[in-house]
Amino acid sequence: MYIAIAGNIGSGKTTLTQILTKRYDAKCYLEECDNPYIGDFYEDMNRWAFNLQISFLGSRIQQTMDMISDCKSGVIFQDRTIYEDAHIFADNLHQMGLMSTRDLETYMGIFRLGSGFIPRPDLLIYLRASVPTLTAQIRKRGRDYEMNIDEDYLCRLNAKYEHWVNDIYDGEVLLVDKDTEDFVENPAVLEKICRRIDRLRNEQKR
Repeated sequence: MYIAIAGNIGSGKTTLTQILTKRYDAKCYLEECDNPYIGDFYEDMNRWAFNLQISFLGSRIQQTMDMISDCKSGVIFQDRTIYEDAHIFADNLHQMGLMSTRDLETYMGIFRLGSGFIPRPDLLIYLRASVPTLTAQIRKRGRDYEMNIDEDYLCRLNAKYEHWVNDIYDGEVLLVDKDTEDFVENPAVLEKICRRIDRLRNEQKR
């Protein structure tokens, strides 16, 4: 069973992925955090946007292809999906004028080719969070390259996420509102998530 955790920067994807991996004695695939372009990107988004997105896309395709065989033998959890790379981040950079139309078309061609070999998640857990919640978490974890992230950038990404989840993505979604549902501080929230996963597992066994 393939469970994906989606959400904006600082929404808690990695934390939830690690919690669920331990809970289900499963295997997890975490988002790449040492992308060779990411520091340069936050310093000069216009120059490095295409390089960053292509690097992330290649990494995500490879990760998801590696993941397919593991999915057959048990539960796996993935921190961010290939769909977010395309429909959220690349599309947003193009809309901001930081990625040319030519570069976006090249990127989307590679995305369509790669995503055609990838199964849709059995469940997408979407961590929705307001910009104040995101910025508080970003400051708390203290990654140097994230300290200059603009709040308007996070706001635009949030709008992209809402559009993607509500109007584009056609799989099963579990919404967790991080502003009011803290799965770290409130055990009831984690149990709600696990009940949905357990129900899905039982349905697949029938």
